[in-house]
Amino acid sequence: MRYRQIHAAVLLACFATSSPAFAQAASQDVPSSATASATSADMATPDAMPDATSTSPSASTSATVALPAVSVSASSAPRTAFDMPAAAQVMKSSVPLNETPQSISVVTRDLMDAQQVQTLNDALHDVPGVISGTYGRRGWDDFIIRGQTASDSVYLDGLRTAINNRFAEETFGLQQIEVLKGPATLLSGLVLPGGMVNMVSKRPEADAFANVDATVGSHGFYQSTIDMGTPLSENGKAAFRINALATNSHDATDYVWSRNRYIAPSLSLDLGPRTEFTILTSYQERSYLRQQGLPWSGTLIPNKNGSLSRSTFTGEPGERPYSGHEARIGYRFAHHFDSGWTVNQNARWQQFALGGQLVANGKVATNGYTLSRTATDSQWSGDTLSLDNNAQKTFDTAFGRHEITLGMDYMRGREDVTTTTCSVGSINMYAPVYTGTITCPSTPRTRAYTTIRDLGVYARDQIALGQRWRVLAGMRYDSASSQVMNKLTDATSGNPSNATTGSLALMYELFPGVRPYVSYATSFYPNSGADVSGNAFDPETGKQWEAGVKFDIQKGHTSVTLAAFDLRRRNVLESDPNNDGYSIAVGEEHSRGVEFSFNTSPTNQLSVTGGYAYTSAVIADDGGQAPSTDGVRINNVPRHSFNVFARYQLPGELRRWEINGGVRGQSNLYAYGYTIPGFVVSDVGVRYTAPSWHAALKLSNVFNKHYYTGGLSNAVALGDDRSVMLTLGYRY
Repeated sequence: MRYRQIHAAVLLACFATSSPAFAQAASQDVPSSATASATSADMATPDAMPDATSTSPSASTSATVALPAVSVSASSAPRTAFDMPAAAQVMKSSVPLNETPQSISVVTRDLMDAQQVQTLNDALHDVPGVISGTYGRRGWDDFIIRGQTASDSVYLDGLRTAINNRFAEETFGLQQIEVLKGPATLLSGLVLPGGMVNMVSKRPEADAFANVDATVGSHGFYQSTIDMGTPLSENGKAAFRINALATNSHDATDYVWSRNRYIAPSLSLDLGPRTEFTILTSYQERSYLRQQGLPWSGTLIPNKNGSLSRSTFTGEPGERPYSGHEARIGYRFAHHFDSGWTVNQNARWQQFALGGQLVANGKVATNGYTLSRTATDSQWSGDTLSLDNNAQKTFDTAFGRHEITLGMDYMRGREDVTTTTCSVGSINMYAPVYTGTITCPSTPRTRAYTTIRDLGVYARDQIALGQRWRVLAGMRYDSASSQVMNKLTDATSGNPSNATTGSLALMYELFPGVRPYVSYATSFYPNSGADVSGNAFDPETGKQWEAGVKFDIQKGHTSVTLAAFDLRRRNVLESDPNNDGYSIAVGEEHSRGVEFSFNTSPTNQLSVTGGYAYTSAVIADDGGQAPSTDGVRINNVPRHSFNVFARYQLPGELRRWEINGGVRGQSNLYAYGYTIPGFVVSDVGVRYTAPSWHAALKLSNVFNKHYYTGGLSNAVALGDDRSVMLTLGYRY
């Protein structure tokens, strides 16, 4: 019934708007050096954008340029590759990224559309130092930042989504994705020390527009989307927007399938010239049969029976699929006072539920073909309430120009987890005959209710000393608690904790557009639960030194960042190797490396983005485990990784055509005692844009490279084989 309701909403939205005018204004929450946002740039046809566009001298004035069917306000800011923004929402500041002494990467809507991105894992392939999709196509978002697991550090519009990452995010409703690398506790609270991902929602716009797309692809992939909006007031400040998506797909693995439904209405109100208020909502339903890789034997480890087919499904076709929903409602409020102070409030409540069965790989028998399996029935549900208040003011003193931010935030996350260990028979993995039976006892193995609360206060000052020096200094105090109630025994364990963390950074403009910097930051994250002896875990802490240099070349047409870092993470929870179902706090993990990223638009037709990362991530202190793991590489972290993506719009009479393509790869990695070989894969695409419609074709993994993205204790995760995707879109 829910699917039918959402399909009806999509159809209703398709026919509710008939206005032919469409455009997109730059969001107040996401300052951008690109005068037109990604959606506007996408809807503007090549006919409306001749070869001499914003890079010509006359286009650098702050006049309003009238284009056919598109309203674009030009500014003095130069054109940037893939509409890269000047500032990032995650910093709660208008200071440009190239003047911010921290490593921050942004994946824009323009870049996601060019690559026809479908998942958050896909989008994060564009960020040097981030390894995504480490557990394959299991239906969740899995990623590592600077050698440290960061999958639970997911934020939406500056607020944490949940205490654990259970629900894959839908990227169609996003304007951009921001990655802050290293400790981000100062402004965001409970963030794992590797870094965080902040997703920025699409906002209502001042002009009417509507975009309808249909996509078909390999493995029975079908998708329909709509993105439309209309102003509700004469000045366009009050406006409405809705995004909706419906996707059905099978998989390269036999019996695996997925369905996704998503709708996100948003509303901005006109409360006067000094006030901004936007309501943001979304609802998503997902159901899928989980894909969890193949055994090591027969894939990366030779098997006397030969190699396993990559389409082999080692679960049970009749297992209960994962199914769930996620609902969100929140708002963003800002008011500007005559005194120069601006007060911001950002709030959201969200709720989710997800459940299903997983039949996972076990051990392979000595005959080389009999695979034992494990089965688990899991149910998760919970909600998150998040609130952030801050006040900001910019003023001059004898010691420079200050942008000060004073804030307080609160997060309460709750999760109810029930897991049942079930039994399932073995199969011949070379010629599967599925048993069709999964037996689950009436009593679950675990049933726990976890509540995490955090109240934080923070202060930050960004100081411009003269024309060359910049200082960033901030401090935060957190009072947090983690409480776990065992519903099977009625026992409750709590772990209150508090900490003071901070950040200090210095940047100097050595030459015009060349800005070296150095920074130091600390982090705090409460660990929940207790060890096998019932002792509560101490909170996790992290610290990082970073030194780098940022280049702003050709007046914004090219940006380059080079950074070196040393990150240490203490009291990290890992599975207890001697007591199944329990955790231990590892003494210390240590990451260090170098990252290089660039974003350039050397001509009006060509845009290129990419980067390289070297990451050494090891267990520096295993906390006294036996056998010792000191010096062992952290699982699923390659030493070397790179990515490059380019887009070229043909000149002259062929300007409606665009070709694009990319290459990414990584070196070998370590996982649970095994070595997974590195890989290089490439994608190509072509796009045609007419005044009211467009078509895009993408070929992924052009050479059909068979590769693996990561490993589990008894399985290796498969990379995506060659696939094709065709999109047709209509604008009105």
